Formats: sequence, C-alpha cells, structure tokens
Amino acid sequence: MAYDIKNLLRIMQQLRDPESGCPWDVKQDFATIAPYTIEEAYEVADAIERADMNDLRKELGDLLLQVVFHAQMAAEQNRFNFDDVVESICDKMVRRHPHVFNGKEIPDASAQSQAWEDVKEQERIASGALSLMDDIPRGMAELQRSVKLQKRAARCGFDWAAPEPVLAKLAEETDELLEAMASGDQEMIEDELGDLLFVMTNLARQLRIDPAKALRRANAKFERRFRALEQAAGSRETLDAMNLDQMETLWQRIKTEVAMTSEHE
Repeated sequence: MAYDIKNLLRIMQQLRDPESGCPWDVKQDFATIAPYTIEEAYEVADAIERADMNDLRKELGDLLLQVVFHAQMAAEQNRFNFDDVVESICDKMVRRHPHVFNGKEIPDASAQSQAWEDVKEQERIASGALSLMDDIPRGMAELQRSVKLQKRAARCGFDWAAPEPVLAKLAEETDELLEAMASGDQEMIEDELGDLLFVMTNLARQLRIDPAKALRRANAKFERRFRALEQAAGSRETLDAMNLDQMETLWQRIKTEVAMTSEHE
C-alpha cells in the first residue's frame, strides 16, 4: 500500500484521539516525547555511521514520526500545525540561501557558511537576543553545546588563532586537576575535570574535528578491542581470574594484531 505524508498525519491524529486512540500516545506531552526525539536522531546518525541505507530509511521514518507527533500535540493546543512547521523551514531555507533563490552570488562553500552564520545572527538580533550566548539550547548533548558556545564566542574574536596555544592551556588545566585531586575536594575535582573537557573540545574545534565523532570512534575502537580481549581470554572466568598486568599484556598484544590489519588502529 502506498502512503504519503497525509496518511502519516491522519494516523497520528487517530493515535492521539482521546476516545479511540492509543492510551500511551494520548498520555504523552512535549516533555515526555522529547527524549524519544533525541534518541531517534542518534539512531539516524548511527545508521549513517554504519552506512546501512536500509536502516537509515527506517530511522528517518522514526525521526519524521517525532516531528509529526510534536506537530499534532501543538495543533491540539491551537499553537501551530504540521503545515506551519513545513512553511517555517521552507521560509528559512529560502532566506538563508539567497545565492540559490534570489540571485546573490557566493563564490564557494566557505563563503556560504559565513553568509549562513551572518543571516542567523541577523535573525537572532531581530528576535531580541541580547547576548551571543542566547538561544543555545540547554538540551543539547554537552559536547556539542561546548562547541556551540565556543563558536559563538569566536564571532567577536574571543578565540585562539591556532591549536598550539590550546595545547598549552590543556597542560595548565591538567596541572589544576592534579592539584584538585591532591586536595580531595570532590566539587573542585569535578570543576577542574569539566574545564579539562572544555579545553579538549576547544582543541577538537581548532583542529576542525567533531569531538563527538572522535569520541564515537574511540568508543567503537575500545569496544572492538575489549571484545577481542574477551575472546582471547576464552571465558569470563579466565578473564575474571587475570590481574591487571596480565590483561594489559593481552590488551597490548591485541592492539598490535589489530594494527597489522588496519593502519588507522
């Protein structure tokens, strides 16, 4: 059976019907659905990372459902509806691409990125934003939010010009964390660790690396190697019986074996 967006809108409307709909769907509100929206976005990213186009198709459908769900709840409150959501994003895309829709010439992708940020800045000012820090979502993953905060500060020149000074700052923050650890003050330790993570995020930005992507790669690498460690040990009992030195020796052997099959490991 062929479906289009109108079918999906009708399905969601029926699911939310107070009398004949699904009790779970009817019970939800924006706050309870928000975590699912974030989760679905991560699942889209995961499908892309795995280059699984079949999964990507399904996950994009799940993400679209989240948009429809929020739009339906807003329509029930007479705030806005799905058509308003579509109109809003269409207006934004046309407004932020004058070189495509209004004949303005932009020479390359870098200039377009700058023009995009300039238009966003004009929109922020028009909306009444008083600080460069305004309207940065607090619900973002903190790693991405760090990057966003730093990029905003950089717009007025509050930024390092190169990665090397960030490395010096990293050494300074590491020393401060060591001092905090020596003090035993848990709140101070948390503070200094947060500063260290923030500087690491800044270093990634200076190197033009997405820190979340870098961390995902590190997580995946650790997971692969640990699974290989378990397999090499032979059983959970054998692994549990090893001391740390024995596990480290096996770990280094696994790293060497993996390095021989992949130059990126």
